[in-house]
Amino acid sequence: MPYRFKSRRLRRRSGARGFSLVEMLVAVAIVGLLIGLVGPSAMRQLQSSRVKATEAQITQLRSALDIFLIDTGRYPSAQEGLNALVNSGGLIPGWNGPYLRDGNMPVDPWGGTYEYILNNGEVRVRSLGADGRPGGTGLDADIQG
Repeated sequence: MPYRFKSRRLRRRSGARGFSLVEMLVAVAIVGLLIGLVGPSAMRQLQSSRVKATEAQITQLRSALDIFLIDTGRYPSAQEGLNALVNSGGLIPGWNGPYLRDGNMPVDPWGGTYEYILNNGEVRVRSLGADGRPGGTGLDADIQG
């Protein structure tokens, strides 16, 4: 009796069909071609999305700086920097913040910090781009507003 049971199980297995090596290689080749064709354009889209997200965050920071100016009558000093938008330390008269959502300072899409530049009353906010260094071209270029 046990012998008959084993033979049925073996018969069932031998009737099952799997993938051949050639079928597997064809599937892997097709996936490789798709990645090779679609991958570079997807990466370009990702990088351009990061630039657009950075521009949007800089616009948000500039708006928060303008509200800070309305409340306090001045922009943050170079020493206070952008941190003055989320924490006054109780030392800024008229401060009515935090001026950023959730009270957190955003980082740029590449994980870098935004730079605050105050020069003769002119305010700029800058991201150093993909390379994290001043200057650069293309995706490595600084983004400022």
